[in-house]
Amino acid sequence: MTPVHNSAEARARVAKLRELINDYRYRYHVLDESTMSEAAADSLKHELSQLEMQYPELVTPDSPTQRVAGQALDKFAKVAHRVPMISLADVFDESEVAAWIERLRKVLPSVGAEYLCDIKMDGLACALIYQDGVLVQAVTRGDSRVGEDVTANVRTIENVPLRLRANQKFAHFLRGRTEIRGEIVMFKRDFEQLNLAREAAGEPLFKNPRNLAAGTIRQLDPRLVAARPLHFVGYDIIRDDPSDTPTIAFGYHMLSELGIETSRQTRVVVGLAGIMEYVSHLGEIRAGLPFNTDGAVIKVNDRQQFADLGVVGKTPRAAVAYKFAAEEATTIVRDIVISIGRTGAATPVAVFDPVQVAGTTVQHASLHNADEIARLDVRIGDTVIIYKAGDIIPQVQAVLAALRPDDAQAYDYAAELARQYPELEFERPEGEVVYRVRGLTGPIILKRALQHFASKGALDIDTLGEKNVEALVDAGLVRDLADIYMLRYEQVVQLDRFADISARKMIDAIAAAKTPPLERFVFGLGIRHVGTQTAIDLCLHFNSSVKGLSFDEEGGLLLGFLRTATMDELMAVDGVGQVVAESIAAWFADEDNLALLDKFAMLGVKPHYKAKSGKLAGQHFVITGTLTTMSRDEAADRIRALGGTFQTSVARDTTYLIAGGNVGASKLKKAESYGTRIIDEQKLLDILGE
Repeated sequence: MTPVHNSAEARARVAKLRELINDYRYRYHVLDESTMSEAAADSLKHELSQLEMQYPELVTPDSPTQRVAGQALDKFAKVAHRVPMISLADVFDESEVAAWIERLRKVLPSVGAEYLCDIKMDGLACALIYQDGVLVQAVTRGDSRVGEDVTANVRTIENVPLRLRANQKFAHFLRGRTEIRGEIVMFKRDFEQLNLAREAAGEPLFKNPRNLAAGTIRQLDPRLVAARPLHFVGYDIIRDDPSDTPTIAFGYHMLSELGIETSRQTRVVVGLAGIMEYVSHLGEIRAGLPFNTDGAVIKVNDRQQFADLGVVGKTPRAAVAYKFAAEEATTIVRDIVISIGRTGAATPVAVFDPVQVAGTTVQHASLHNADEIARLDVRIGDTVIIYKAGDIIPQVQAVLAALRPDDAQAYDYAAELARQYPELEFERPEGEVVYRVRGLTGPIILKRALQHFASKGALDIDTLGEKNVEALVDAGLVRDLADIYMLRYEQVVQLDRFADISARKMIDAIAAAKTPPLERFVFGLGIRHVGTQTAIDLCLHFNSSVKGLSFDEEGGLLLGFLRTATMDELMAVDGVGQVVAESIAAWFADEDNLALLDKFAMLGVKPHYKAKSGKLAGQHFVITGTLTTMSRDEAADRIRALGGTFQTSVARDTTYLIAGGNVGASKLKKAESYGTRIIDEQKLLDILGE
């Protein structure tokens, strides 16, 4: 280390160290070169850190030492994108690519035949915003128009430059605002090493790199993000002056010049033949690439023509995503469960033995409607071929009839509706393929669902009573459960039922319910057969599965485990049998329900979980008859608050049966046969410490 005797010498030394460290980072990440060993680079970073500690006035936000993770955040702020990060339309074969090109020519006859092709990375889309060359903000894609500010987390990613690389030829890119878009990914080798370490430690394995990368970047504690080997791979650059990047290919070139890592798989091609040659080549090499991919991105290369072609619906005309053929696997259908959606539609869901498809575990898939079941002739016990449409949504492709059990019966849809939902009546409107609940419209079902979601046993939002819920739904302000978190005072106060104080009170109460206890949130979702105690049991059970994971928001992780739980895992939960397990699996197989959960997350709803502990841990209580000092629900809450378990019926593990007024003889008899202690209300109060 060169001796430093004064601040002037320190300033000069710091400048040289930063230049050398940044050059090493650029050559290592962008050019795939190494000018020194990692140990030597670490030594230089250590020297720089020591000098900055000695001379804190020399510390700048873009110093290599400032990647060190800071304090945990309370929440992510919402940020509107200047230019929406819209998704691309999918194509799956050469004929669809040809049809896309033909549509371009009809809209813009002068469109060129030059396209830029790149790998479609399987990661989390993110925008990096630089002001005068310095990183000032990182924003997730979100819903394409509004994302989340994840700057603190992205700063910890080693290959993200905190200052864009100085470049004499393109110095104007270091002035003003430069937005760089790309994907945050985890390399396959890093993912494998993480799982090897977890396996050796006896911990649950992560599912796939994409989910882990996305889940990691959304942690509130940057220190957890810093511990994970993430990479940012750029694919576009946006300047206030579009002429700065006249072609998409030029933008890719500028990414490298400015120090941003790219996929190194881009190629400018001409016409349909050039596109398909690129796709074919990518299909041959993709297994050996460092990160996962499910296809290619194809863009009109000319930036002005790209803009002139505009947007149709929610996708740009000038770009498409070519998806590779989905990976397939076979499995056995164990059951077909019917799920009732938020509009009253009855959707059949196939539940089958868990199987790996395209890197994820699949255990159920929508069969869409009765006609699709009949077309496939899928039966319980059948061996089926499963694939992922667009490498995302699991589907049943075909039945292997040769492997069908001799006793497999054709699925009688109407009979199953009657068996699974004896309390409901269904009808199939003329001209439709979907059975719906008779007499219940979508708004009626939504009102009931929202009242349940806001009820005392769920999120306990007392301002969302029956009349207020009806007013919100009838006014079109709420179309699903998550929409309540989008309500604004200005909207609510205009409704007849609301004045200034009541409108503000509602908005405040909803905002206060953004971090509900996870068990209450699960109960509030209205999953059939999942009552208060079952929701508690599910959270308690899956909490034991995530111990040791370095995730800050355990509630979100538990919900993820519940979302992907197998039938066997669900039935391992106390009090969950086959009927309840199938109901839970069917709910999480419904695409509308999954979209709802994603929307909750996008709106900042973060259920939390805190394992209950206390003097009643391990003790089980049942109440029969009426209590005088409290309601049954209040008693249940107080028992649970002290770590006890509240049961609705006497079982072999019931510790106490509290006998109130008008006692049911059957419960008393059952308790006596099991040896359960029978106590009165006063004894319960003594146990509770009253």
